Amino acid sequence: MGYSRSGTAEGPGSAQYLRLQRGSSRSDIFPKLIAMQKGLKARNFAVFRITGAGLPNKRKLVCELDNWGANAAEFSSQILGEFEETLLDHVEMSLLPLVWSGAREGSMLDAGEFSPLVRRLETAALCFSGVVFPVRLGALGNGYVAFFADQLSLTAGAVIDQHVESCQIMMDLLALDERRSVPAESLSEREIACLQLAGDGRISEEIAEKLGLSVHTVNAYLGSATIKLDSVNRIQAIAKAIRLGYIT
Repeated sequence: MGYSRSGTAEGPGSAQYLRLQRGSSRSDIFPKLIAMQKGLKARNFAVFRITGAGLPNKRKLVCELDNWGANAAEFSSQILGEFEETLLDHVEMSLLPLVWSGAREGSMLDAGEFSPLVRRLETAALCFSGVVFPVRLGALGNGYVAFFADQLSLTAGAVIDQHVESCQIMMDLLALDERRSVPAESLSEREIACLQLAGDGRISEEIAEKLGLSVHTVNAYLGSATIKLDSVNRIQAIAKAIRLGYIT
């Protein structure tokens, strides 16, 4: 555990520590995807976002992150080809993961024990086996986290755990997008502390007593944080601070 210049703890329990741990760029998300890939014993991964939501004939999949490497042209042409419409339609109707066995000789996906938890695709279009986890977080946060391999052997526990992780990945991407739109001036430690306590349900008087400040000063910190987060009120500022990783 470390301490800031003001003496505030910056260990695993502090909001400042958690904000830093969440990562400040897409490169910080990459190791999480690698860990998920290893957990599924997959060969490659890709994260897709859906753009143009709500616009007729404008929806499309955009690959945000991947480790396709030398297979990029082959994989992207298949996923973003005839499989794209299936993915665009599925996320609107269901949050069940999609799984399939590839057409290439030796490709196989074993998911028999938890078939009610997934939708199996009968497709000969894709040469590799795979599983894609749909995530629906609103117009800017809809998409998929996908994993590919010649052979995949999945368990119910792995599917559930990795689906939860996929949602977190998409939330992290959304937070990074929002962070870029936040004014360059970052929140101070006092503003973060006041927001954290307000998010915990404390009123200004309770926050003032907890931090040894006046009620006027607490309200000033909350007001300045609200402005910095480009929010219309305290509630919206708290919600945005959570998404950005400033508070928990």
